[in-house]
Amino acid sequence: MTSLLYSLDFVGVAVFAASGALVASRKEMDLIGFALMASLTGIGGGTLRDVLLGRPVFWIDTPYYVGVCLAMAVAVFFTAHIVNKRYVVILWADAIGISAYSVMGAEVALRSGANELVAIMMGVMTATFGGLARDVVANETPLILRKEVYATCTLVGAATYVGLRLLAIDAVWCMAAGFIAGFALRAGGIVFGWALPTYKAHPGRHYD
Repeated sequence: MTSLLYSLDFVGVAVFAASGALVASRKEMDLIGFALMASLTGIGGGTLRDVLLGRPVFWIDTPYYVGVCLAMAVAVFFTAHIVNKRYVVILWADAIGISAYSVMGAEVALRSGANELVAIMMGVMTATFGGLARDVVANETPLILRKEVYATCTLVGAATYVGLRLLAIDAVWCMAAGFIAGFALRAGGIVFGWALPTYKAHPGRHYD
């Protein structure tokens, strides 16, 4: 269980860091900019989660996570030119990242003593904050604000994981189900443009 958690956590950090570095390549940043964007995206969500839960920030206790971000930044800096459609790669890397982190965030919250509803919300926040910070810093429209499903995927992934844990199903299967549920929904959003109904503004009332 512990080794699986670490694996899932490193996968989330690595793909998020790659997506951040790819955004840096689109903005034609230098290597330091790549490192900043990769680190902000890779560890931003987990940092927010740990601060809110009042637990030690994960990458301070285990600096290897920062090493993963820096390694991804350097790798992308020298290979990004090979990728023709970088934005498409960013979308899919981000999809993997939010799917992994929604499950990881919920599990860490449960281990910290949070109730199930808080655990689900922590999964959503862990999965979305890094990408949100990345897009804001890069002056791009955050993916979370686009019409296709995004935050909904993290909610589904985290809720699936927590719900199955309540049924006393083996944690490995819960993680797999949560990841697959979140990723499948996000894939549908990317490929088919799936979106939830949006609010339509109406003229306000006129008062005499």
